Amino acid sequence: MSNISNTKIQAQLNQKNGRKSKNHLESLINNKILPLPWLYWPKEGRLILGLIVFWCISGIFILGSASWWVAIREMGDGAYYIKRQIIWLGASWSIFYLAININLKKWLRLSGPCLLIGMVLIASTSFFGSTVNGSTRWLIIGPIQVQPSELIKPFIILQSAKLFGQWERINSEKKLFWLTIFASIILLIIKQPNLSTAALTGILLWMIALASGIDFRYLFNTALSGLVIGSISIFSNPYQKIRVMSFLNPWLDPQESGYQLIQSLYAIGSGGLFGEGYGLSMQKLHYLPYRSTDFIFAVFAEEFGFFGSILLLSFLLLVAYLTLKISLNCRNNYSKLIAIGSGTILVGQSIMHIAVSAGAMPTTGLPFPLISYGGNSLISSLLIAALLVRSSIESTDLLVKNPSNKLLTR
Repeated sequence: MSNISNTKIQAQLNQKNGRKSKNHLESLINNKILPLPWLYWPKEGRLILGLIVFWCISGIFILGSASWWVAIREMGDGAYYIKRQIIWLGASWSIFYLAININLKKWLRLSGPCLLIGMVLIASTSFFGSTVNGSTRWLIIGPIQVQPSELIKPFIILQSAKLFGQWERINSEKKLFWLTIFASIILLIIKQPNLSTAALTGILLWMIALASGIDFRYLFNTALSGLVIGSISIFSNPYQKIRVMSFLNPWLDPQESGYQLIQSLYAIGSGGLFGEGYGLSMQKLHYLPYRSTDFIFAVFAEEFGFFGSILLLSFLLLVAYLTLKISLNCRNNYSKLIAIGSGTILVGQSIMHIAVSAGAMPTTGLPFPLISYGGNSLISSLLIAALLVRSSIESTDLLVKNPSNKLLTR
């Protein structure tokens, strides 16, 4: 009898401790500092957040080296660009914090209206935009330059995930409407002209559609149409045609159209195996243009060499691997496609930037996410990173809610 009584007492104690543990966990989850206590985050979510923090901190140091000399010469303050970037970084991390605390379903409800507003802003650059280096991509609002084609990227990810995630369940009219919106956005970006961002947007939509299981025949025809439209744009715009010709052989015009790529190749080649050392790039002093934005990788490659560049590519490969792991762990199609789209932008845009600097792609104004100077790129990239982190957080069942809005822990 005593053994039975002891067993009952132990069971009651375990049940009581279980209730306490559950109540403690629920109180932690309801704490608004993080959407989920750090210890309960999936390991992929913790790793990707750590990599994003490292990416941002490294970006400040890389930008500091690339911009110091030109900042002294043009602004009289070597830290001018770093200070401004840190301010933008603070604002971007505030948005990041808010974003990871918002449910993906709420983001999906906001995506449609935000995408339409972004399309209107992109269209307005044709009438009110500021032209820089032959492209009209920016709207001047007071002291701030807004680049709608950069800020719209997170909402393209969200809305395309929403569309392709329920492709078989929505009617043809809705499909046609949103496909027309996506096509219009790409054409408006091409008109700026900004072929690189248009191509990146097309690749993003294509990858999300592929991940959703759309018939490959349609995807092949879409890719073929994109190549045709891109070719028409290149041959219709002398500005783009010159860039393509200089990419094929930059030494045909080394002082004009081929100058940027040649100086970038000199910088990368000068790095050798181990690089010149941090802050010791020579090309950034007098020769390499857009050293803080479009060609910042060339400065990195000169200072850290072949092995540093391999480490950077390995870092991007790790981000891509974690993105794939997060997408496989997601509980629904929406979050899976959001994770795929976020990784496509963060990793794909980085690789395209490196390819431009190395002469593997025509010269374009495509920034390196979280490294190149610019507030629009920082805000967009960190919001996209937040969507990726949120996808990982929602892969755990600790955030499931019942109809009475009480958290269930399982």
